[in-house]
Amino acid sequence: MFDISLRPLKDGLFDPICKYVPAFITPLHVTGLAFTFGLLCCYSISVTHTNNTLSLFFWALNRSLDCLDGALARHRGTASDLGGFLDLLGDFIIYSLLPIAIARASPPDTGSSLWMSVAVLEATFHVNNFVLFYVAAIAEKSSNMGDTGKGKKKELTSVMMRPALIEGMESGLIFTAMLVYPSALQALSWTMAGLVTVGIFQRTLWVVQVLAK
Repeated sequence: MFDISLRPLKDGLFDPICKYVPAFITPLHVTGLAFTFGLLCCYSISVTHTNNTLSLFFWALNRSLDCLDGALARHRGTASDLGGFLDLLGDFIIYSLLPIAIARASPPDTGSSLWMSVAVLEATFHVNNFVLFYVAAIAEKSSNMGDTGKGKKKELTSVMMRPALIEGMESGLIFTAMLVYPSALQALSWTMAGLVTVGIFQRTLWVVQVLAK
């Protein structure tokens, strides 16, 4: 919801760092490193709930490098569809694994209600990704037909993602809360699932309006 409005702040933080990145380190290297730290975060939190400092450290590195790779690509004029694809792929994998990893480390006596909340959250991710896929397909078709749309906002990713209630920033905050308060995973999963569902309806309404023309 706030990704576009916060873009200047993000650029102001990461653009100045790009000139200090050695030339032999490419944006794809940064993307791969961000993904690696994301996997380490998931692994570390899945092992224990009692000490989540390490997982939070890996998560902070993952989120920071995820911002840096795109900034570095734009700074060097090497932004590519491949880079955008790998960046989003890594994000989607980590976003899917993280709630499962936290649930795995839950106490043995945890009831099935926790896993039900995580399952519903993962299901909303699945549906939301399909809607995003269709939004991107419509945007690509419109672009090929020369209809770029008046007043179109600058895209923050390599594919069009129609604004909705929950986007990158909100997702990052909720995932961070899951890591800080793993015992609240069930409540946070239900909350996030509800917010994602609202976003699905928002984007679905836009798709229906566009296709009905």
